[in-house]
Parts: sequence; C-alpha cells; structure tokens
Amino acid sequence: MTISRRKFLASAGVVGGAALIEAIPPANALLQQPLYPAINLAYFQKPITPVPELRIGYAAITWGGRDREAIKDISAVGYKGIQLRSNCIAEFSSPQAVHDLLAAHSLRFVALSSGDLQVDPPDPKAAVGHHVENAKFLRDAGGMYLQIIDRKPKHQPTAADYKRLGQLLTELGKQTADIGIPLGYHNHMGALGQTPEAVDRIMAACDPRYVKLELDIAHYFEGGDPAHAIRKYRDRLLFLHIKDVKQFTPESNPKPLYEFAELGQGKVDLPAVLAALREINFRGWGIVELDGETESKHTPKESAEVSKSYLQKAGIAL
Repeated sequence: MTISRRKFLASAGVVGGAALIEAIPPANALLQQPLYPAINLAYFQKPITPVPELRIGYAAITWGGRDREAIKDISAVGYKGIQLRSNCIAEFSSPQAVHDLLAAHSLRFVALSSGDLQVDPPDPKAAVGHHVENAKFLRDAGGMYLQIIDRKPKHQPTAADYKRLGQLLTELGKQTADIGIPLGYHNHMGALGQTPEAVDRIMAACDPRYVKLELDIAHYFEGGDPAHAIRKYRDRLLFLHIKDVKQFTPESNPKPLYEFAELGQGKVDLPAVLAALREINFRGWGIVELDGETESKHTPKESAEVSKSYLQKAGIAL
C-alpha cells in the first residue's frame, strides 16, 4: 500500500505529539513534587537570645599581682571577662599560657593595663614601642583592648603638654591598630587627664580614629558627672571601668581624700550611669574595678561578689 508524503508526515506528527504528551506528567503530579530540598525549621522555633546591654568583666588589680588566683576567683563568681595588668607578661611564660588559662576558666581577655605614658618621655620612640610590645602580647593571648594612663608632668600643665600627649597617644594608637588592638585612654586622678576639662583637651588633641576613651566613672566623678561623659563620648567610648568611690573630708580622714568601694557602697550615681549606657545603646564591656582593700575588709573574691549582687539587683546579668 502506498501512502502520500503529506499523509505520512501528518501521521508521524500525531504519533510524536501523543508520545510527547505521555512524557509530560500531569499538572497535579508537578504540584505534589517539592520545588526545593527539605529544610529543617527547628532552628527558627528557638527563642532569640537578646544581645546584652552591657557585658561585665572584673579587674584583677584587687589581687595585687596574684593573677592566677584572680582568674580562678573571678571565674568562680561568674564574671565573663577580665582585665589584667602588664605584670602578667613577666608572670606567665608566654601569651599562649595566658590564653589557655583564661579559656580553661571561660574568661574573655578584655583589656591589658599597659601602664603610664609620660607627656614628654626622654625617648618617645622607646616609650611608644614598649606599649606596642605589650599590645602584641595582648593580641597573641587573645585579648581585645590596650589601656594607657598618662603621667602628669611635675610642672604646671601647659597647652603644649596636652598637644604633645595627644601626638604620642595617636602614634601609639596607629601602631596598635596595625596589629589589631584598639587603644583606650584611661582618665585617672593624679594624671594629666584628672579633670573632665583635661579629658576634653586630651581627647581633642588625639586622632579619634586611633584613640578611644576608656572611661573610669569613679575617677571622673571626682569633679564631673560620668553619665554626662558617657553621652558626650558615645562615639568614642571603647569600654568602661564600672567603679564606686567614697569621699572623705579632711577632718574624718586627713590622708586619703577618697577611697574606692564595692559597687553600691560609695557616692557614684550608678543608676544614672547604667541609664546613660542604655540611652546610647552601648553594647561593649564594663570592667568592675576595685583598687585595693576597703573598709569592709572583704577578701578580693568577696568584694567581687558584693559588686555582682549590686549589678544583679540593678537588672544587669553577668
């Protein structure tokens, strides 16, 4: 039987179309197939833990150089971070030894107190280099911030002194920034940056990119309002010393004019400080610090517990 070419092609088209239709799955079958691989959504069922307003650590200075004891006690009380002084460099064999001991006690190395920087050191390059070496130790030990305090000149401070200190701090801050360590200037009684006005002059003389403020609220309180300082320096606030101080009149205690105390035992308006930190949405570290023994004669660990209790009552979790 013969078939025309036209009929053959028509028949082939019908057969090919039918085969193609059979190859395409029905629409409801397509809808039943998942468009994407299965995803485990259990993670999204967990409540989100909010970022803490203020992370709290404790300074080892109260233990007078017994850093291993300080690390053990601070961790046992429940603090999450610690500040050490530069004496730890000689005390420990290496940065790794500090890192490992802190890790074993679940403590973050928040800051290293690097010591003083003179306004006009005999060898400025060597003075800056000394603190840079401390910053390298801090970095290698897993630490975060380098603290520096200035040393007040013997003569009456001049405008040139503030300018020179600003230059030195900026140079130091540039070099520590190069190795990944931010620099914090610590205001302090007995230093050039003793008064709020002096702090303003020093901070104005520094490059804000390289020198931040490590505000000690108790030292600032001796002449100023630390809550105001928090708001004023909100963009340069690196971390804080959360601290309290008692004031004495010359009649009651003629030798020291002030004595540091556990939180809530002194004159600093701590609720105002905490409110200011919330107001600026501060998300950094506050190091509770107590310089030396107090009238209460608590052990260093007991003093840490007293301050912890105050913070918890104020709604600050460690």
